[in-house]
Amino acid sequence: MKSEIDIYVIKEVRKRREAMGLSQEALSYRIGRSATFIGNVESGKAKYSVTHLNMIALVLKCSVRDFFPDKAMPVSGVSLM
Repeated sequence: MKSEIDIYVIKEVRKRREAMGLSQEALSYRIGRSATFIGNVESGKAKYSVTHLNMIALVLKCSVRDFFPDKAMPVSGVSLM
């Protein structure tokens, strides 16, 4: 199951990809991955790395920071004490 932060990041990638008019396949190819990579990430079937996010940000002409919320999000099972 994806965490809240993963869901947020994936939604932001999708929103920016769609705003640029790129298909999942086109973005996958532009970052040097298989045609189904972005689709699998967006559906939760594949994991992404910081390196992937950096390559995606370059293609989408934004900052990696743009994929994240302004404040930290809670993660189930993590105690701050």
